[in-house]
Formats: sequence, C-alpha cells, structure tokens
Amino acid sequence: MFALTHHTENQMPKFLFVQSSIRGAASVSGQLAASLKEQLDVIPGNEILERNLGGNPLPVLDGALLDALFAPADALDSVQKAQTALVTTLIDELKAADTVVLSAGMYNFGVPVQLKTWFDYVLQAGRTFRYTASGPEGLVKGKRAILLVATGSVYSKGPTATADFMVPHLKQLLSFIGITDVTVVRAEGLAFGPDAAKAGLEKAAAEIRTLKTA
Repeated sequence: MFALTHHTENQMPKFLFVQSSIRGAASVSGQLAASLKEQLDVIPGNEILERNLGGNPLPVLDGALLDALFAPADALDSVQKAQTALVTTLIDELKAADTVVLSAGMYNFGVPVQLKTWFDYVLQAGRTFRYTASGPEGLVKGKRAILLVATGSVYSKGPTATADFMVPHLKQLLSFIGITDVTVVRAEGLAFGPDAAKAGLEKAAAEIRTLKTA
C-alpha cells in the first residue's frame, strides 16, 4: 500500500499537485486530484501546493528560453530573466515536495503538452540531474510520485497497452531526475459509454481511497 506521508521527523509532509487538464471542472483527472486532496486536507500538518497547468499554462520551450538557460545572468534581457526565474520557481517547488502528484488525461496516446512543458522546465542539467562518467544521475531523490491518469480506452492491459506512450514516458521522465517510487491510478474506458465511464471513475476513486494517508 502506498504511504502518502514520506518525511523526516518533525517535518510537515509536503505535496505538489501538478494538474494539466484543459477541461476545467469537466476534467476526470482533475476530479481524481480533487479526491486525493480531500483525503490529505483532513490530516493535520499536510502542506499542499497546486500548480494548475491547464488553467495557467507555461509558455512552451522556445529558443530564447533555451539560450537563457545556458547564458550568464548579466547577459540576459528582462524577458529572459523572468523566464529563468520561473524555471527556478518550478524546480524549487519540485525539490520542496515529498510527494509529487501529476494528474493528466491522455491526448493522442501521449503526454499533454502542458505537462510535457513543465518537464521541459524542470529537467535541467546540474539542478535536477547531472551527467557523470557512468551516465546520467537524478538529483531529485527520496521522493514519491502519484500519477492520476484518465484515458478514453483501456491501456493498463490488453492489446491497446502497447499504445500507451504516456505512463511509460512520465515514469521515464521522473526516473531520470531520481524519482523511481511511482504509483499509477487509472480511470480507464471513459469513451466506452456512460456505464463504462462511471465504472472507470469509481474504480480509480476506490484506489485513491485505499492509499494510506498516515
């Protein structure tokens, strides 16, 4: 069973919720995130930080930002300084969290651009990973992650499992920066009619309720 508190003695457990759906209140992955937050809210001492990428998307990685990340601070213009400051804020949020909760719907078999852009910001050499003589090493260690996933079809098993390019991608991105303890909760079959959608959501909600929160 997945424990939602992972922290040192006398330290309040910190959770970072990164939501990526553009569907607002209609988002199933957002509903799953809300259910998990309700569980955490009733536990004294839990700290929850939310980053809503669907409602407040990050600018996609462009040449100006890429150049800024590798240039000295005194060579940056005002726009680039603001961009690099945002990168630092996102990395600080990630590093401060004990548990990172990523909620996302599958878009065309893959990761939503909103969430992929967040990873483009926080995966930074020398800050969240480094290259060594034996290969890359993640620097964001000792943390856990929960993936709250919503999909129209069923990708956890069966013939469509090979078409899931989202969950393996997210796990790889997390592993690359040192987060290998990952739990996946899926609401599946949402496009198979009202009954299937209800069953998929109820199954995912039940899994969230079984997550150990203390």
